[in-house]
Amino acid sequence: MLYSTTTPEQKRAALREMLVPGTARQFPGAFNPLSARLIEEKGFDGVYISGAVLANDLGLPDIGLTTLTEVATRAGQIARMTDLPSLVDADTGFGEPMNVARSIQELEHAGLAGCHIEDQFNPKRCGHLDGKNVVDLDTMVKRIAAAADARRDSNFLIMARTDVRAVEGLDAAINRAKALVDAGADAIFPEAMKDLSEFEAVCKAVDVPVLANMTEFGKSDLFTRQQLADVGVAMVIYPVTLLRSAMGEAERVLDALAADGTQESRVDSMLTRARLYELVDYEAYNRFDTGIFNFQVPDLDIHSNNANL
Repeated sequence: MLYSTTTPEQKRAALREMLVPGTARQFPGAFNPLSARLIEEKGFDGVYISGAVLANDLGLPDIGLTTLTEVATRAGQIARMTDLPSLVDADTGFGEPMNVARSIQELEHAGLAGCHIEDQFNPKRCGHLDGKNVVDLDTMVKRIAAAADARRDSNFLIMARTDVRAVEGLDAAINRAKALVDAGADAIFPEAMKDLSEFEAVCKAVDVPVLANMTEFGKSDLFTRQQLADVGVAMVIYPVTLLRSAMGEAERVLDALAADGTQESRVDSMLTRARLYELVDYEAYNRFDTGIFNFQVPDLDIHSNNANL
């Protein structure tokens, strides 16, 4: 009932423990708090909170328009709904090194297990688009050093994302990754790798966990978890998968509603009312105080699409 029974400190320790090279821990991207609960129920290792998803959810493109307050607030709402550790996209850190330091403490306060900070200019753009610009190494080192120095919980994960592969090539990305580890990064996120051999090269070059971004319609093929584990990846994110799936189905329902005047043809693909009640744990609230929460939860097959819609 209500929120997670695991403290943020426990989640951070769990994240540290699980990120072992070659394990390819799966972190699907949550687009709202309820989807984080579903991710946990399905047995995944953790929750990823994408900056693109947070922006898109506000109807905005992923070009650095969201604020620290918006990201920390929404990410905190998602993180508190699950016992799993949540990693959030902190874009470029929301400003200069002092702003980066404040960002880390705000995200700690919101209950996140860690974040990643990238080396693009601000305003930035999606990591799988062309025409990206990256800051010089000194600027990025200062961002990561400020983040590492600002955290109050030593288990709060500072991950450095580099987009330099698309601008200067793989060797430059590896050299930058090494420098960022030296600056205090606990993990590396090499964006837009071309193939498995590039992921493997980065994994071999650094002695910290490496993340692989398996976003649809991007620069990388959609490799399996096992393929990524075999080359040494510690963590795999699927940042926009659930949002794209949900919005795709929403569009199909709206098309049917407009064409047919009813949603009847799409009902079989919907989450049933009973299943939704289970996800939000209606029954636990009912047990909490039947004098106040005195509704009845239908005892139906939660996977049935024929009743209790």
